[in-house]
Amino acid sequence: MDLLYLNAMDIEKLELSNEEILGAVEQSLKAQGNQQTVIEPRVHLIPNPEFNGHFNVLRGYIEPMNVAGVKVVGDYVDNYKQNLPSEMALLNLYDPRTGAPRAVIDATEITSMRTGAMTAIGAKYLANRENRILGHLGSRGTAFWNVVLLDSLYHFEEIRVNSRRRESVEAFARRLTERLGKPVTIAEDSEACLKGADIMVEATRLTTPTPLLKTEWVRPGNFVVPYGTISAVELSLTDVMDKIVVDDWGQCKGGILGSLRRHVETGKLTAETLYGELGEIVAGKKPGREKEDEKILFWHRGLSTSDIALGQLCYEKALKTGQGTLLKYR
Repeated sequence: MDLLYLNAMDIEKLELSNEEILGAVEQSLKAQGNQQTVIEPRVHLIPNPEFNGHFNVLRGYIEPMNVAGVKVVGDYVDNYKQNLPSEMALLNLYDPRTGAPRAVIDATEITSMRTGAMTAIGAKYLANRENRILGHLGSRGTAFWNVVLLDSLYHFEEIRVNSRRRESVEAFARRLTERLGKPVTIAEDSEACLKGADIMVEATRLTTPTPLLKTEWVRPGNFVVPYGTISAVELSLTDVMDKIVVDDWGQCKGGILGSLRRHVETGKLTAETLYGELGEIVAGKKPGREKEDEKILFWHRGLSTSDIALGQLCYEKALKTGQGTLLKYR
């Protein structure tokens, strides 16, 4: 029995298009909305608090794709000091009917892609059709695909970015300018970045809660996406929203991490105040944006099924193109 190993170079050679990335994740969301998935709540491993990082373990199954998977991803804030990505991941894919392993995949870039796809698909269903200005806080690994995939849908006239580390945000802006073929503005602070933007994304890497996205900046028609591990928003943020949507309420209501953790703990975000899950909207069970002036918040913790869907896409494309290395399992 063989399994396929795909390293980072293999993933790069597959040259996944924006459309392929968005299509795979949207397909998994539709399956979730139709109750054709199993999504186990993520669990964490903190080896030592002094290391300033932890592991997330995500597990899931997608019935229409006939695949199950487990991803382990490290999230280490100080990795830049060793010239390492802050997030590095491995994804294992399995035959759900026999338990036989199919593939072992470097999922570091997949993690970034699926996060950006979730942000963009959220915007597709929950943002206004016309959005001129994107404000993006944070330049972490997942940030690049947030901007690239959002811009593939909206072709922004202005893209503003801001991050606490100047060298990081400068490299981020250069990479985006090269990829998108248009200028990206480095904002001097979070207010200059977010205030007046049509879509606000908060993807910071804080170590302590800091209100970088102020509630008073939210205007009618805004689409707001806060998904940092440590909160960068005010407790009042949920008070001004017309709709609050999450990727998976089971994950959002539990655990110790997440941008709206305090909102859940204080009872501001509950099953009653929640509008719904994005999968329900993608599957047509609930409407998304219904009015131009709605203020809508989308909080995504990250779904195992998004990783698995992209991993399965990579697996199938690699088999067709001859990428990867076959490993003897037994």
